[in-house]
Amino acid sequence: MHINDLDTPTLLADLDVLEKNISSMAKHCNEIGIPLRVHTKTHKVPEIAKLQVRAGSQGITCQKLGEAEVMVDAGIEDILIPYNIVGIHKLKRLTNLVKRAKIIVAVDSEDTASGISQQAIVDDSVIPIVIELDTGSRRCGVESPLAVQHLAQKVVKMPGLDIQGVMTYPSNVNAKPFITETVDLLRKDGIPVKIISGGGTGSETASKEIGCTETRSGSYVYEGMTRIGNSEMLSPERCVLRVLVTVVSTPSPDRIIIDGGQKTFTSYPPTPYGHIIEHPEAKIYGMSVEHGHVDVSECTHEFRVGERLSVIPLHQGMTSNLHDELVGVRGQLVETKWQIAGRGKVK
Repeated sequence: MHINDLDTPTLLADLDVLEKNISSMAKHCNEIGIPLRVHTKTHKVPEIAKLQVRAGSQGITCQKLGEAEVMVDAGIEDILIPYNIVGIHKLKRLTNLVKRAKIIVAVDSEDTASGISQQAIVDDSVIPIVIELDTGSRRCGVESPLAVQHLAQKVVKMPGLDIQGVMTYPSNVNAKPFITETVDLLRKDGIPVKIISGGGTGSETASKEIGCTETRSGSYVYEGMTRIGNSEMLSPERCVLRVLVTVVSTPSPDRIIIDGGQKTFTSYPPTPYGHIIEHPEAKIYGMSVEHGHVDVSECTHEFRVGERLSVIPLHQGMTSNLHDELVGVRGQLVETKWQIAGRGKVK
């Protein structure tokens, strides 16, 4: 099938770029000597996760329980969930999942750990856990090595929990003293530290330098080795996704309307909202719910209704979460279609 046979708007993945990004990160981590555990929250596609594992990732990371369930259903069996699992509904799902695959979850409080322990007792399960450290992100995490030690002393006594080590995000060389002191305190108490998990695309070297046993990277798969921060960095050579759209109106010589708006791309600033491959000088300056507003005043090309354009979205992970299907293309030909099985799995 040719891409012109597809209806629009539709989400495309350039398979050549995808494969390059996957192999480049695997090579990078291998060269610096840090095991890679890929994060799948950007793409949410089991088939892509399997490509990453085949390229050398020792397992995967899923941000939410729902994403992990999708990946286990697809046959992936080694998953870290670096998120506090709270509430009876999620805890029952967690213990069920642990019986099907190797699942490790993060905790940063006695309350969270106790809840997991209680459900593990009820469901006759053992849950591997890591303690999350706040080494500067000011999100979740325990805020000092001594506080980690105190929490670990409590967790190690809780039935149904198997403490594996610690994790942090993002990896930063300034976190080394925190990591080193924490690990020393735990090991002096005889508490296992088999895992020191760091994370963040672009932070692989930092993970190695601060003593991590693995690094979690995710956005690289769509966005190249450096996370996209503005439209000038979008390029067909490093960005996997394209949204194939159709020009549905040409109301004036300097403005056209495409059939993809906020529900296709997300409307997250900054503008322009993407990079139009065929006409880089055209700028998507605004979006309504189902319309993209494009300034073509700098273009010499005369746009016509029915014309198709390929747009690299600015926020590739968020855009992916709006679509049911990802169409893999090589050149102008459709090679595969994948369900974005993890989209919307926020519970």
